[in-house]
Amino acid sequence: MLNIKSFDPAPPPLAYLKQSGGLFFDMMTHDFDMARFVIGSEITEVTATATSFDKEIAAIGDITTAIVSLKFENGAIGVIQCCRKAVYGYDQRLEVLGSEGAVDINNNYPNTATISGADNIKRDLPLNFFMDRYKQAYEDEMVSFVDCIANDTPPVVTGMDGKIPVVLAFAATKSLKENRAVKVNEILFGKTHM
Repeated sequence: MLNIKSFDPAPPPLAYLKQSGGLFFDMMTHDFDMARFVIGSEITEVTATATSFDKEIAAIGDITTAIVSLKFENGAIGVIQCCRKAVYGYDQRLEVLGSEGAVDINNNYPNTATISGADNIKRDLPLNFFMDRYKQAYEDEMVSFVDCIANDTPPVVTGMDGKIPVVLAFAATKSLKENRAVKVNEILFGKTHM
């Protein structure tokens, strides 16, 4: 069982949201990608529910908060929770529970200090910007890319790895609009009108 929580510190500018395709495309695609990687299996079905706490964002037809349930080809299940505003900072957590144990990945903080007292426990807020949180990952991606060019080897990430999260965003959009579970094959091989 997979649980992904992905909350941004603040919504992007309205001008960006008007052309971004919506939360499933501009935010949750990264989580779809991560879900496939972590579970090691393709997602076969999605069910989406969502709302908007921001009237301006709702007025352009977008959402601010969504939950998408996932079914995987290997029988695993999961859920992704996304929100455009977490006032305490960028919040991305992941949990996997399996038959032989669990993995829990929490937020990155500016330091590891936790101050405990009689009345409360305090710590810094999570890193507030994705470029701070994922700096090492971006550096590793660039090194891998240069290595592929220098050694004429194929990249680890394929074109399909880029396509499938977009297909999943279309499936989640269809699920939300039609208030039903959507099989990914409906989007890949069926006729869909978005």
